[in-house]
Amino acid sequence: MPLTNSKTIGIIGGGQLGQMMAISAIYQGYRVLTLDPDPTCPASQVAEQIVAAYDDTAAIAELAARSDVLTYEFENVSADALAPYATKLPQGLDLLRIAQNRIFEKAFLAKVGVRVAPYQVIETAADLDKLDLSHKHVVKTATGGYDGHGQVVVATAEDLERAKDLASAQPCVSEAFVDFLKEISVIISGNGTEFSVFPVCENLHRHNILDKTIMPARISTYLAEEAAAMALKIAQSLCLSGTLCVEMFVTEHDILVNEIAPRPHNSGHATIEACDFSQFDLHIRGVLAEPLPKVTLLAPAVMLQVLGQDVAAAQQYVTADPSAHLHLYGKIEAKENRKMGHVTVLTDDCAIKL
Repeated sequence: MPLTNSKTIGIIGGGQLGQMMAISAIYQGYRVLTLDPDPTCPASQVAEQIVAAYDDTAAIAELAARSDVLTYEFENVSADALAPYATKLPQGLDLLRIAQNRIFEKAFLAKVGVRVAPYQVIETAADLDKLDLSHKHVVKTATGGYDGHGQVVVATAEDLERAKDLASAQPCVSEAFVDFLKEISVIISGNGTEFSVFPVCENLHRHNILDKTIMPARISTYLAEEAAAMALKIAQSLCLSGTLCVEMFVTEHDILVNEIAPRPHNSGHATIEACDFSQFDLHIRGVLAEPLPKVTLLAPAVMLQVLGQDVAAAQQYVTADPSAHLHLYGKIEAKENRKMGHVTVLTDDCAIKL
């Protein structure tokens, strides 16, 4: 009898996260089918692909018909297009819709009972006239923002006018500006009833794009346990299936949840080498409702993001240090600030850089 599984996993999105999901699924013996509008997307190198837009209802119907279970690599997919196939989507439509809309997300987090920065919903640009400019605020579009896009830090009257431009186009959320000490994230996986928590990550950004992740985060045991407990509380409230990233701020007196991402996350890439199971391994197991192991950190690690302008430096780095792990995603064009790959080094030297 061949060592293979009969199930096919349909992945919506063929970027690097979809590629790494597919690799993990294939290693576990499953067949993989992806849907992405780009015929040269990273996942196309490792799995069969349906080339179509994310909201192409005919293409999604084909993906669903040919798959036993559906998952997605990022949250900017059409929940309405997926609704007819909800029984094949273990992550659930509710989680997808929550993660797609910051207004829904804030309301959900408040209902769960985890701490968030004080916020208010901005329905129209006129609502921003109520902001107290003696304190900083961050105004974010309710939908579509990423890597710093779709948000304005408001500290001056000029900033306020830019924020009003955002709010004139769509509803927004205005949050109190958090003077944080560190940004951290907790990757957690579930199979609907049981959960596995990965070591807390510490994240450093450059131009609002993740630049470096340190695992485990340089925080106290107490704070790490508090962060893990908050992520677990969120996962349990969702009956989470698959992998979830909970991004948080560490302040002088508290931990605040910033946002959630309902899938594997860039800040969890170090789990591939640093842990006995990766975030992708447990995502696949989770959406298939398989038993989950407890995760063990094998070695401290630092993940360095490789953007388009960093490719040559990354190749030089791994030539100089053959123990470093280079992951290139296979994207055709290396554009500035485009995520092209990452380097993971098993080390406790948090100062390393490309």
